[in-house]
Amino acid sequence: MKTAFVYSDEFAKYSYAEAHPMRPVRLKLTYELIKAYGLLDLANTHIVEARKATDDEVLLFHTRDYIDVLKKANNGEPPADGWRYGIGFGDNPAFKGVYDWSLYSTGASIQAAELVASGKVDCAFNICGGLHHAMKDRASGFCYLNDAVIAIKYLLSLKKRVAYVDIDAHHGDGVQAAFYDTDRVLTISLHESGEYLFPGTGFPKETGIGKGKGYSINLPFPPESDDNIFVRGFEEVVPLFIERFKPDILVTQLGVDTFKTDPITHLNLTTNGFKAMIKRFKSFNVPWVALGGGGYNISNVARAWTIAWAVMNDIELSNKIPEDFLEMGRGFGILEDKLEDEQDALHIEKTFTRKDIDRDIAFLKKEVRQM
Repeated sequence: MKTAFVYSDEFAKYSYAEAHPMRPVRLKLTYELIKAYGLLDLANTHIVEARKATDDEVLLFHTRDYIDVLKKANNGEPPADGWRYGIGFGDNPAFKGVYDWSLYSTGASIQAAELVASGKVDCAFNICGGLHHAMKDRASGFCYLNDAVIAIKYLLSLKKRVAYVDIDAHHGDGVQAAFYDTDRVLTISLHESGEYLFPGTGFPKETGIGKGKGYSINLPFPPESDDNIFVRGFEEVVPLFIERFKPDILVTQLGVDTFKTDPITHLNLTTNGFKAMIKRFKSFNVPWVALGGGGYNISNVARAWTIAWAVMNDIELSNKIPEDFLEMGRGFGILEDKLEDEQDALHIEKTFTRKDIDRDIAFLKKEVRQM
């Protein structure tokens, strides 16, 4: 495969707030771990300097009023009317450079889409993307611009059929909302149930409206779901819908807040389950735009997205993290010296969990026949 890694050191030059769980430095650490493994010097790999999105590009989805307010927040001061648009408090503070940061995230996702749609590469990865909660007129869930929606809108302008698959712990509500009434985009989200976790949506019966009926797919999981349960749900649902839909382009959101050591979610995945899903994405042999997403244990982020990049490039890595990276990583609290987690020695499948997942999978399999 020909691959592209879209990146800029600018990604890590911003900070939401000292105690905020979203830490852009995680992107720099991921880049450094990938570099330490020698994965930026591969024969078929292109390293692409990320650019900012233009105003015209962000207006493919977002309203002008919202963008005007977000620009005001770029100086780090909450705009007087910011609260109307979800900006300036809680999850979405008005930090210095917030609009610039968001433009980089979005521009890099558009670049990934351009590279894949043009056939220059088979797969492009923007680790700064996947900010899937932003709505057209408001910030939400650490997300200000919905780079995934904007990249997909670009692909639609090229008459592409797009499948979007989201494996973040949080439901991909912003992407679902953007394409809820169209049959040109298939959205699939696997996540912790909205009964327990923000944003409180993403239930199986959210299947779309109008022409979009049957093209919105959600598989929620109870807290404590592990590799076995989550990957089983993935295998039962995702390949089935991808095969039926036959997309021209696959867009994936690869959030790693599903991991058992993530501080703000309640799932129990490890690098083993994550890697299995990345391999499955690759097996579809569909031009692939890969985006980052959530992940609030920065060690998990660096390790998982390094594994993902290795899989995209057909590389098997040593499980021993390079020592030169560990020296730097320890300064950020990274203590793991292994890339991949140990396989769980004991798996206890809870009866209620199996029944819930079996019921939802059966419902979704009926939906596929409507496509």
